[in-house]
Amino acid sequence: MARDSSATKARLLDAAFSEFAAHGIAGARVDRIAEAAQANKRLIYVYYGNKEQLFDAVLQRALETGSESVPFDPDDLPGYAGAVFDHLVERPSLMRLVLWKQLERPEATDTEATSYAGKIAAVRQAQEAGRIDAGVDAGDVLTLVMALSQAWFGAVGAPADGGTAPGRAADRIARHRAAVVESVRRITAPA
Repeated sequence: MARDSSATKARLLDAAFSEFAAHGIAGARVDRIAEAAQANKRLIYVYYGNKEQLFDAVLQRALETGSESVPFDPDDLPGYAGAVFDHLVERPSLMRLVLWKQLERPEATDTEATSYAGKIAAVRQAQEAGRIDAGVDAGDVLTLVMALSQAWFGAVGAPADGGTAPGRAADRIARHRAAVVESVRRITAPA
């Protein structure tokens, strides 16, 4: 029977995502990843090289999934911020993965830098056309939009960390989402 390498790679990436989100790069263990993926540990090295390269593949996959799930629209930055917020609510471990990446590898990957530069250029064009307030640098606008979209996930007592009773979590999420969207609307509204 032929092996299905694409299925094994997908299982390894899924298991690695969970492991890296829980333990970071330094704390992640390839033997736990292999066990969770029901794969031979050697295959991690065959398919991905080493643990750091596996992390890069996991991060790349997460970024691609995020870009596909949440398309960037410079003409609706409040809607974009709300969509990023929703994406993170549905995937709380993604924010943990991003935080570990920032702690252990603060430099931007080529993919991140290219994506960010393209978004800044799109914001700048919208500013020049008068659709976004031009009083704040385009890079700073994007940084604020992303920071507002993500900030709540680091707050003490946020539903993402289990700090809210399940019955109240949905109401709290809705309030925080509305605050994110309104804040971004205020920052970006043409003067």
